[in-house]
Amino acid sequence: MNRNRLLQSVVLALVLGAGLLWRSRYLPLSPFLSKYGGDALWALAIFLGAGLCFRHATTLRVTLIALGFAWGIEFSQLYHAPWLDQLRSSLPGRLILGSTFNAPDLLAYVLGIVFGAAAECVC
Repeated sequence: MNRNRLLQSVVLALVLGAGLLWRSRYLPLSPFLSKYGGDALWALAIFLGAGLCFRHATTLRVTLIALGFAWGIEFSQLYHAPWLDQLRSSLPGRLILGSTFNAPDLLAYVLGIVFGAAAECVC
């Protein structure tokens, strides 16, 4: 597959903006939708970023890379070192690395990444 980097970058920027808005207090969402919808959008952003990094890879390969990365970040939350917890306490660290392991997040990541893969296959 040969992905259009400009289009992929624009969509990534839109997804990042949507994710920040989704998790903000400006949308009247239930706590469930806010949490897991935001997680799915984060994983979709990971899929898009992986597509940018591996432009010629198949959709399946990008899907597996994104899923491995997202799940790796989630499982890394089981490890606590002072320097890592300090990094996670900052806003960028919390947005990228999260803070607490939550098993249902794994399913939200799958949904976000599968949505991205399906959209890429349709387009």
